[in-house]
Amino acid sequence: MNELKDNRIPLQEFHLWERMKQRNALFSFDIELTARCNNNCSHCYINLPRDDKTAQKRELTSSEISRFADEAISLGALWCLLTGGEPLLRDDFSRIYLDLKRKGLLVSLFTNATLINEDHIKLFKEYPPRDVEITVYGVTRETHERVTRLKGSFDAFMRGVKLLGMNGIKVRFKAMALRDNLHEMGAISQFCRENSTDFFRFDPFLHLRFDRDEARNAEIRKQRLSPAEVVHLETMDEERISVLEKSCDRMLQSTDKVMHHPVRVFSCGAGTGSLVLGWDGYLKPCSSLIHPDCIYNLREGSLTDAWRNFMPKLRDIRSKNNLFIESCGKCHLKNLCFWCPAHAYLEAGSLDTSVEEFCEMTAVRLSAIKPEEARVDGESK
Repeated sequence: MNELKDNRIPLQEFHLWERMKQRNALFSFDIELTARCNNNCSHCYINLPRDDKTAQKRELTSSEISRFADEAISLGALWCLLTGGEPLLRDDFSRIYLDLKRKGLLVSLFTNATLINEDHIKLFKEYPPRDVEITVYGVTRETHERVTRLKGSFDAFMRGVKLLGMNGIKVRFKAMALRDNLHEMGAISQFCRENSTDFFRFDPFLHLRFDRDEARNAEIRKQRLSPAEVVHLETMDEERISVLEKSCDRMLQSTDKVMHHPVRVFSCGAGTGSLVLGWDGYLKPCSSLIHPDCIYNLREGSLTDAWRNFMPKLRDIRSKNNLFIESCGKCHLKNLCFWCPAHAYLEAGSLDTSVEEFCEMTAVRLSAIKPEEARVDGESK
């Protein structure tokens, strides 16, 4: 550990800043350390049981993670996010974390905070993470444990949050807006803002399971809020609605811009500047994209090959679906919509297909944020 401390340099002298100026550089990458989780949330799209031995055997090893991180750094990476599942379930978490810090990366962590202990605090105090983002499922025992479906999770969560706060570890909070915690979202927002000086965000969209488990997908659909409920939450959150109102004009694309590449499937930022190392050794352009044509087996190739050769071809995928081209392909509201190729694949089995529920949500959001635009858009249809 002393070796790491002795090699520290001031942030402004960090050599990777120069690499960020390079064209097509990789700026950041996520590592899913595991798909396993100690909670059993009904809305979760990835979680496997904490003691799933089959999943554990498929996970990237610490040596593989180190090797892929070296490749990412050689391509310009500066930031790294550790996520899951619940990343703290890994017995070798501290070893992986220190190795990434030793390489000079800025490391962030996504966690449910229930497994935070004194050893983690000691580690984070000596080698601070860039930030720790904690998911809040409820701020009462009843709500939290209804979501996690695990007795004792609330007390463990509160203990972890307290340990981090007492020791000055930088945290921020996020929440999933669910049927089971909708009644508590105001209190959740207040709790998060009182316990962090960083921004608070909530996610109102629940996407479906990666393993396509129909029973679990049915549970996710039951937890989804209606468009009216989502928009009500957004309008009640002063910070969120302010950002949406200020950026709405920029989010509404001009017709000329929409028509420039009407058949390109990827108009989002997936695979540009960042990538995701999946827990099972498959590289993805974003955390939600699991279409078989969009993932790369790192154990049979290299991260460098994936970034330089696979990602550019992926970004250039074109649609031949006329229904998609004439709807989503030409829609000037796409930046206000939950639609993306990853979500479309999970919802409808295709990268280039429209999803009616997303269209409904977008129309309601537009009516709330920019009613005059909604009237014009409705008349044009």
